[in-house]
Amino acid sequence: METAFVLGGGGLLGAHEVGMLKALDEAGVVPDLVIGTSVGALNGVLIAADPGAAVPRLASLWRSDVVRTAFAGSWVTRLSTLARTGTHLHPMDPLRSLLRQMVPATLIEELPVPFQCVAASVERAAAHWFTSGPVVDAVLASCAVPGLLPPVPIEGEHFFDGGLVHSIPVGRAVLMGATRVYVLHVGRIERPLTVPRRPWEVGMVAFEIARRHRFAEEMATLPPGVEVHVMPAGTPRPLSPLRYRDLSQISRYIERAYEASSHYLRTRGG
Repeated sequence: METAFVLGGGGLLGAHEVGMLKALDEAGVVPDLVIGTSVGALNGVLIAADPGAAVPRLASLWRSDVVRTAFAGSWVTRLSTLARTGTHLHPMDPLRSLLRQMVPATLIEELPVPFQCVAASVERAAAHWFTSGPVVDAVLASCAVPGLLPPVPIEGEHFFDGGLVHSIPVGRAVLMGATRVYVLHVGRIERPLTVPRRPWEVGMVAFEIARRHRFAEEMATLPPGVEVHVMPAGTPRPLSPLRYRDLSQISRYIERAYEASSHYLRTRGG
């Protein structure tokens, strides 16, 4: 049975995926394929690079101040970056440096576990799957949140965050031959949507409708014989888009997802 881990996007809420990975590791579940998008590509590439050591490394990384380096700087610095570039608040260099330190492989095809990640092509307005080539560039492209980070240029194209086109790409894992899929997400799909009441909630709710609709469609059209486990995150509270740099809840996210996923694997998914 071909086992795939599918890791979805969601910024700092991606810490939930670390708790899920810890539960899977303790249950002895090992992936034959890793599929990631956005922050899921960041978590996923570390799993693909070293499955045996990835969970403690990810837990240590997420609980440290290193994560903050990807979105470093005061509001003055960020506004200065925006004024200079006109398009984004943060430079890509800190995240690039972090990935180069954490991922020993240069090319995707050099990773011990097969890995793919997705990004959105600006010029083609389409999803692009990275299955080979420079691994750091591919993950950066998948993580390039519009407005926060610049688009990533690769071979004449520019790429934005993979969550724009595939927030939880379970269908890709099935297409690649997986017969058992573990879906690792950031917890938002566990919470019902409500009518927006504040200006910034309108865009968030609209995006959630789009991302959940695609995921639901893929889940509803799974072929016979495919076993899918959607790992529970423990019903987290929503994160305000104005607090995307708030690391105060990271440990809670990890532990909550770990406890919920461990219980799930003991009772249903092991």
